[in-house]
Amino acid sequence: MPIEIFLAWRFLRDGRLQTGLIVVGASVGIAVMVFLSALMAGLSTSLVRQTLGTQAHVVVRPAEQVARALRPRPGDTLVVAAVERAPRRLRSIVDWPARQLEVASMPGVTAVAPSVVGAAFALRGTTRRSVTLLGVDARSFGRIYAVEAHLRSGRFGVSATGAVLGVALAADLGVRVGDRIRLQAAQREPETLRVEGLFDLGNRDVNERWVLVAMRTGQTLLDLVGGASRLDVAVSEVFEAERTARRIADRTGLDAESWMARNGQLLVALSSQSASSMLIQFFVIVAVALGIASVLAVSVVQRGRQIGILRAMGAPRGRVVGVFLLQGVIVGLASSVTGSLLGAGLALAFSRQVENPDGSPTFPVELGPWLFVRAVTVATAVGWTAAVAPARRAARLDPVEAIRNE
Repeated sequence: MPIEIFLAWRFLRDGRLQTGLIVVGASVGIAVMVFLSALMAGLSTSLVRQTLGTQAHVVVRPAEQVARALRPRPGDTLVVAAVERAPRRLRSIVDWPARQLEVASMPGVTAVAPSVVGAAFALRGTTRRSVTLLGVDARSFGRIYAVEAHLRSGRFGVSATGAVLGVALAADLGVRVGDRIRLQAAQREPETLRVEGLFDLGNRDVNERWVLVAMRTGQTLLDLVGGASRLDVAVSEVFEAERTARRIADRTGLDAESWMARNGQLLVALSSQSASSMLIQFFVIVAVALGIASVLAVSVVQRGRQIGILRAMGAPRGRVVGVFLLQGVIVGLASSVTGSLLGAGLALAFSRQVENPDGSPTFPVELGPWLFVRAVTVATAVGWTAAVAPARRAARLDPVEAIRNE
């Protein structure tokens, strides 16, 4: 065994009380870091998952029509120059099957679902509700929106005669699976459809307004036969959605909007939350480093005679420095293990205190291997860094003075 390791372990073992106290203090600091990281990561993931449960990562629509100002010819009299915004109307993406294939071939895109979306009315007896009608292809739509996984009853049966509703809308209309409703849009005669399933996507507005029908049915109701008013896109990395949206817009000339652009306030909140967590962790790490440095500084004073004898026997300063650096590393490693276990236990216990009605935790946590690797790395680095100043002080001790003062 190298002499540095032997002496480092011997010094730590002889000062058991000091070593135990600093390991406990550092472990608490590492536990706070693990707990906060797990909680913040879990909350961020949960918020993003809930947001994207009812939104596509990128929505592609026809380019907006912009009116141009009239340019008077020489000699004409221009009374008023005003450009009015063109009224919005439902339009199809030109050659949407080719655009779907083009978008699907782009890097990072995992799924593309065409749909026709517009306003309609759901009728049941004398009850009349304004709804958002989505004519979809069940297979491609299911790759982006997990409707089938959130069915409360029935099946995901969008067909020529079937529709799927949100649970809140079904309650307003007073219908259940197997009942029939009428859908009316674009000043056309209502069509009667059978309720095939009821879903709950965790968003009240969606549950109150969405009606899913077959794409051909939606095209007929919305008077957009053969067309698709939008393409819903899923990407492999959700935080790369904005970059993907820009690529789609540049390549196709269509309007592409990412979920990040639609939820700017959420991203600001997540960024502020992450910054607050990192600031707290920084001060915790500083406190841990100061604690380790103070204990090792006291150890230098207490071990002055031993250090003097080592130096008098010809031990180079590098070995003396190595002894105290190893003490810092050992304390950091020990603290990282106990602190990681304590932090993980606290995080799991906290997440189980409060649950949502569906049984999921209100405050989810995310404990991944990367978190523990980071905790070990940070604790070891902090222990080594905190030991630098005491180690250099020990190396500068004059052997004669150290032995005489003892």
